[in-house]
Amino acid sequence: MSDFNKILNKAKELEEKMKQSQENIKKITAEGISGSNSVRVVLDGQGEMQNIEISNEILNEEKSIIEDLIVAAHNNAKAQLKTKTNEEISKVTGGFGIPGFKWPL
Repeated sequence: MSDFNKILNKAKELEEKMKQSQENIKKITAEGISGSNSVRVVLDGQGEMQNIEISNEILNEEKSIIEDLIVAAHNNAKAQLKTKTNEEISKVTGGFGIPGFKWPL
């Protein structure tokens, strides 16, 4: 019975670490830039856009160019967020992924 109790205790410990990790992920921010700092996008840990800055210099560009720069900055921020999230998860799992488990990103 003691082996079963050890397993349960480890599962509870992992659950607590995962909860803490989820809280830490919510606090993460990632900034993506494009067009030589012409566009900056900030995402929070849940992938929600928190801020966007567009420099005055590019406002004279064609609409499609500005749109492409926004998309590129967003994609850059999302890639950084994924990296930061994976790093946080690795702290909990010791670098081993949990099969079948995917974080929302």
